[in-house]
Formats: sequence, structure tokens, C-alpha cells
Amino acid sequence: MTASMTAFARLEEAANWGKATWEIRSVNHRYLDVSIRMPEELRMLENSVRELISAHIKRGKVDCNLRFDAEQSKQDKLPLNIDLANTLIQAASSLDIDKPAAINPLDILRWPGIIERESMDLESISSALLKSLENALHLLVESREREGTKLEKMLSDRCQNASQQVSQIRDKLPELTNNIRERYLKKARELQIELNQERLEQEMLLLAQKMDVAEELDRLDAHIEEVERVLKQSTPVGRRLDFLMQEMNREANTLGSKAANVDMSNVSVELKVLIEQMREQIQNIE
Repeated sequence: MTASMTAFARLEEAANWGKATWEIRSVNHRYLDVSIRMPEELRMLENSVRELISAHIKRGKVDCNLRFDAEQSKQDKLPLNIDLANTLIQAASSLDIDKPAAINPLDILRWPGIIERESMDLESISSALLKSLENALHLLVESREREGTKLEKMLSDRCQNASQQVSQIRDKLPELTNNIRERYLKKARELQIELNQERLEQEMLLLAQKMDVAEELDRLDAHIEEVERVLKQSTPVGRRLDFLMQEMNREANTLGSKAANVDMSNVSVELKVLIEQMREQIQNIE
């Protein structure tokens, strides 16, 4: 299934260990680029988080953010490290400062380690957080696939339009050759020149070879069919589609350089417009 690289997912879960909120954003990028932000006390999970993201997402710039609030047991009093608090007060009193300000108790409470927090069971918390992340990634992937379905429909419509343009030129090729022949004959009559029929046929043959676009039209048809086939694959297809757009654009340019009338030139321009529209959207496909 075609998937977009642009999506957002947010998942909040709470349990007896606390509350965790995962926020994951992804945008288009040439490769997979993962940026992770999480509390320092949970930093040991970073490798596992990165591996889990890589297992679900193959391309895109991914920003993953974890907000975690540990559940504290309810107590009537804050668990304080009284010994450390007294040491700080004594240290502050021993400073040789003229007329020192009174010690603010709130400043003491802000000192690291004064309020003793219960140690977390990191093993059980880690398992729960990774499971929560996996759920968030499922939401992200679903969002990417919904957007990808819309992109697939748009690309399929453009492919049909491009195929119609190619068929239009192919149907007019015999008429194009006859029009060129008639134009030469008309010019000869105006100039009252008697043309050598054999020489005329030779010149027409050479001219037809120079303006022959049958191969370009065949390759365009093949590329369009390949785009529609690739869109149905279940693996990431963005890079393959981008390459096909380059090939289609090359054929459309060649078609324009060989254009022998306004119709063929207009078809070349229309094809390049369709190809550019597809290329812009393909930049968002995984």
C-alpha cells in the first residue's frame, strides 16, 4: 500500500507506574532520519525506541517525543533528606559573607536530592513504554497509509491523463506525415518548381525518420504502466516512482524536440505538466 511520509500521532496512556505521552511527527526525507527526545532517566531506552521506529517506518524525518510523569505514592508528608538539608544550611552559614540574607526554605527544597523520590522499576516501566510506543506507531502508520491512498488516487488519475495524451499523438502520426508531404508539394507549386518524385520520397523518408516518435511513445506507455504497477506494491515505492518520473520527463522532452506541429508540441507540454504534478506528490511518498 502506498504510504505518505507526512503524518502525526499522539498517544497518552496511564497506569500504576505513571502517565506517558508519545508524540510522533514525520515529514518527507530522502532517508530515515530519527530524532528522539525523552527524560534523562529513561535514556537507556533510546536504542530500543530507535529500533522500534525503524521496524515500522522506512523513510522520512521522524521526531519522537516522550513526556513521562512517574506516579508518586500518596503520603501525608514529603519524603525529605533531612541530613542533606542540614548539611546545606550549615555550609551556607559557614560562608564569610557580610550581612547574609536569610536562607529561603524553598531554595533548600529545590536542591537536587532533598526531596527523595521513590526509585522506579525501570524494567517494568520500559516494557510498558515500548508497548505504548508501538501503539502510537500503529496510529502513525495508519495515518500515513490514509494519506498515501489519496496520493495513489491522484497519481493514477494523472497516469490515465498522460496515457490519453500519448494515444492522441500515436493516432495522429499517419496524418502528420501526410500533412508534411502536402505542405512541401504546396510550396513547390507556389514556387512553380517541378519536383523529382523519387527525390521527394527520399527526403520524406529522411524527414519521417527524424520526426519518428514511436519509440518515445512506446517508452512513455511502458513507464506509465510501470508507475501503476508500482503503486500497488506493499513495499516502500517512493524512490522507484521518483526514478520513473525522471525517465518520463526525458521522453517528454525528446517528444517536444521532435515536434513537427502544434499538436505534438502541446502534448509534450501537457505531459511535462502532468509529470511535474506527479513528481511533486511523489516527494511525500515513502
